[in-house]
Amino acid sequence: MRINLKRPLFLLGLLLMPALTHAHPAGVAVSGWHDGFNHPLHGWDHLLVMLAVGIWAAQLRGRAVWMLPLAFVGVMSLGGLAGVAGVSVPGVEMMILLSVLVFGVLVVQRVHFHARVSVLIVGFFAFFHGFAHGQEMPASASVLSFALGFMAATLLLHGAGIVTARLAALAFACLLGSSADAQQ
Repeated sequence: MRINLKRPLFLLGLLLMPALTHAHPAGVAVSGWHDGFNHPLHGWDHLLVMLAVGIWAAQLRGRAVWMLPLAFVGVMSLGGLAGVAGVSVPGVEMMILLSVLVFGVLVVQRVHFHARVSVLIVGFFAFFHGFAHGQEMPASASVLSFALGFMAATLLLHGAGIVTARLAALAFACLLGSSADAQQ
């Protein structure tokens, strides 16, 4: 059996690109899209949840593979606008921390809900992640540019989670196949 790793390696390369963008000469200020893109990648809480949403979507299969990431990004954007507007939302950091725990459990336990329930869970927590992004937007950044940056990074992280789940399933299937062959 031949495994094509071109697509997963390409996605991994895209995920590593933000680290390369830090090679700016000293004193050069960057903001907007760059800051928005980097924001989800520099916090373990955001990073873990966005990967977990992709993994969970892959585990649920079917329409969930695209519904959950799009729901997350859509509601996260609304939360981002609320954060930029200065709306008062209590308990944001606590909800983000809770989202790490909840999505960790959903992935590890391979919990399956109806698609609507899954979208509601994803959307609920996405609002708080977006709110945090919006609150931390640099004053000099364009709201649209910053938002497009954090939306792009989030979609890439969801995609990385989906690819990770599929590669893990493939590796597990290969191990089971090898194990069965060895027993014969």
